[in-house]
Amino acid sequence: MQPFRLPDFYLSYPARLNPNLERAREHSKTWAYQMDMIDVPQHGVPIWDEADLDRHDYALLCAYTHPDADGPELDLITDWYVWVFYFDDHFVELYKRNPDLTGAREYLDRLPAFMPVEGPITAEPTNPVERGLADLWTRTVPTMTLDWRRRFAENTKHLLDESLWELANITENRLSNPIEYVEMRRKVGGAPWSANLVEHAVGAELPAEIAESRPMEVLRDTFSDAVHLRNDLFSYEREVRDEGELSNGVLVFEKFLGCTTQEAANAVNDLLTSRLHQFEHTAVTEVPRLLDEYGIDPAGRLAVLGYVKGLQDWQSGGHEWHMQSGRYPDGSATSTVLAGPTGLGTSAAYIVSALISTAPQRMRSFTRVPFQKVGEIRRREIYLPYEVSMSPHLDVSREHTVEWARAMGMFDEVPLIWDERLLRANDLPHCSAGLDPDATVEELDLSSAWLTWGTYGDDYYPQIFGRTRDMAGAKALAARLKELMAIEGTSPIVPVNMLERGLADLWSRTTGPMPREARLNFRKTVEVMLDSWLWELDNQHRNRIPDPIDYIEMRRQTFGSDLTMSLSRFSHGQSVPPEIYRTRTIRNMENSAIDYATMVNDVHSYRKEVEFEGEVHNLVLVTQNFLDCDQDRAFDVVHDLMTARMKQFQHTVDELPTLFEEYGLDSEARATLQRYASELQDWMAGIVNWHRECRRYSELRYNVPLGSTPSVPSGPTGLGTSLVHLAPDWDPVLG
Repeated sequence: MQPFRLPDFYLSYPARLNPNLERAREHSKTWAYQMDMIDVPQHGVPIWDEADLDRHDYALLCAYTHPDADGPELDLITDWYVWVFYFDDHFVELYKRNPDLTGAREYLDRLPAFMPVEGPITAEPTNPVERGLADLWTRTVPTMTLDWRRRFAENTKHLLDESLWELANITENRLSNPIEYVEMRRKVGGAPWSANLVEHAVGAELPAEIAESRPMEVLRDTFSDAVHLRNDLFSYEREVRDEGELSNGVLVFEKFLGCTTQEAANAVNDLLTSRLHQFEHTAVTEVPRLLDEYGIDPAGRLAVLGYVKGLQDWQSGGHEWHMQSGRYPDGSATSTVLAGPTGLGTSAAYIVSALISTAPQRMRSFTRVPFQKVGEIRRREIYLPYEVSMSPHLDVSREHTVEWARAMGMFDEVPLIWDERLLRANDLPHCSAGLDPDATVEELDLSSAWLTWGTYGDDYYPQIFGRTRDMAGAKALAARLKELMAIEGTSPIVPVNMLERGLADLWSRTTGPMPREARLNFRKTVEVMLDSWLWELDNQHRNRIPDPIDYIEMRRQTFGSDLTMSLSRFSHGQSVPPEIYRTRTIRNMENSAIDYATMVNDVHSYRKEVEFEGEVHNLVLVTQNFLDCDQDRAFDVVHDLMTARMKQFQHTVDELPTLFEEYGLDSEARATLQRYASELQDWMAGIVNWHRECRRYSELRYNVPLGSTPSVPSGPTGLGTSLVHLAPDWDPVLG
């Protein structure tokens, strides 16, 4: 029996077939034989025979995904895909079926030697994977810039190295949570690597100055997620039933949501659709603004256009290949996508059908009526395995924070955002006292001021720029705030409001003792938060509920998590090599802690944000919109996610000794990272405690300064908001 019936897929772009298909088939088979990939057992284990290669038909995959490539380029791209799928099967047979972490690590450690960013390859290949990589690297990189080589080498390394994550989960019989799965699947699944090859295939690199920008990252990430989620739907039977694989989105959703396999498959397909909608939204709304902002020349714009088109071709072509390839032999038998007419010219019919069938999901994201009554919220316990500790300097810091806010002009602002009563009700020093219970008075004052400034800014932007739809004003303020953070010397900007005066003061107090590199990194964390506020404004103006993955990843930035964590890292000094902070273990530890904290905030702030402020940025609302479920179910899912992220944090902390051994860290570095884990435990416990005890979310009358009377007609505009203006008697406190 087949585990589920394939759902109807969202297809918005017609698949086209490259006329050089037969040439690529012949070439790739010859090449695979030359690399010893066919009929050459590895350590006595057979990997592929010629029938396997013919059945999988990777030339067909590449002919569909790169329909405009010329003959030699299609040959090269096809060889890369033969190599990457061979690597996947080679790794499964030698290291996954009978889990061998040590052997796998030794095997993977050799591969970077065959893709040097600069200079020739000096290592000698010892197996088909090494031999193929060396040949492909030599044929591919000469025409590409150093920037592209660096990105491609990094993504190739991720693809290879993160296979260990899959293997570790199999060894421990551990199923990841949905957030962890999507993050890790991007790397191990290889779609970012595919996106790099799209640049090569279309013959145009992304301009280096925008390659790492948010819109380009979103295009890569949405492309990657859609490719992998689609593959999960087709490969479920092969991977889960045959290979004992745990890295499959259908299985992850099935276990996490406690639903049937069919329901899980439908949920994965809904997420796939949402990611494609996000891709289109970014390409249409964010990319043009990015090109204008950076003044990209016509050649660069054509390169970006070709890249976007290439990613669209890949999505449509990849789907067609999955329908026809023998690698997933039961896929087409259960599909309804090709149940209609077939042949040239018929794909448009499926595109129209896909647009119609997914229209309700797209429309839900733009048509919610804001300021709806929330009603009763069932109390749920928050899983917190750590004790709360509080700084003994809390009361002193509370008064110092009020004095600081007064000195910065907070209570003199017009319009008034916070008065002293509201500042005390928000009680950010209470949060700081839990985040860092061992802080001195001076350290507590500084962290309290940063939290006060960031929370004030988070309230300021939607109130000043959201209701007026003044995106130009918001961008101008963000630009001034960035310029206030001078790396050398003093800024030419003269502060004129609370946000500017506050940041100027905090910047000088915080970065004075920092070396230049640390100052640059810290400035980046503040800039990321400022940019995330603009992202929220854009959604507010459009009345757009974000895609769930985009929301979770951007929420880390709007919450200011990188800012607070970078301050903690600065206290570590030079005891930990910088590359250690970029490892999967440390990033997983940080991201799981951040996600836990942001979810704590979202469940506590739901009524304030959704009912009183008309917000669209809350994970409960995002979940309710995505799953098309009721509020109570959405709260359950978010609480389950919160618990899963905390348990992942605990699991990752348990992995620290393995990280220490793998990188040969000395005792000082080990002690620093263990202390960092304890600091993150305090950070999460302090955030939970602050949400339980502050009045910001429990007594909503404190959220309006005395004498202030919010006006609903100046609220959000866009699809679904007109009903707000039919409620003239709405009261900001009583509802």
